Amino acid sequence: MRLLLDTHIALWAVTADAKLSREARRLIDGADEATVSVVAIWEISIKHALTAKRRDHMVLSGREARAQFLDAGFTVLPVTAQHAAAVDDLPPHHGDPFDRMLVAQATCESMRLLTADKNLAAYGAMVLMI
Repeated sequence: MRLLLDTHIALWAVTADAKLSREARRLIDGADEATVSVVAIWEISIKHALTAKRRDHMVLSGREARAQFLDAGFTVLPVTAQHAAAVDDLPPHHGDPFDRMLVAQATCESMRLLTADKNLAAYGAMVLMI
């Protein structure tokens, strides 16, 4: 199975966060390909810069996250024009533009999106909830 990891799942996986369930770890370790989107790195970069002085700050910068994703053996998926245009076809189940792009990418690339975000489950069988 080819997995696209949502931003939180990818972060939890590389930081050994207890929020990552055993089932999620098993799926990631057993995947034919575990992928992180450039969109996740972009989201991390933005949130890291905006939350630097808050208690709930993003723990890694985009640069640090990218390095850790690569060290973990994750494939990094670029955003293509096809991915961007595929957002047009998505029902409005979720308003977050980062998450909507992840759904579009998973759809275009025939991947399963691994997430803990219950709002994404509305997109159907391509979403794996943990």
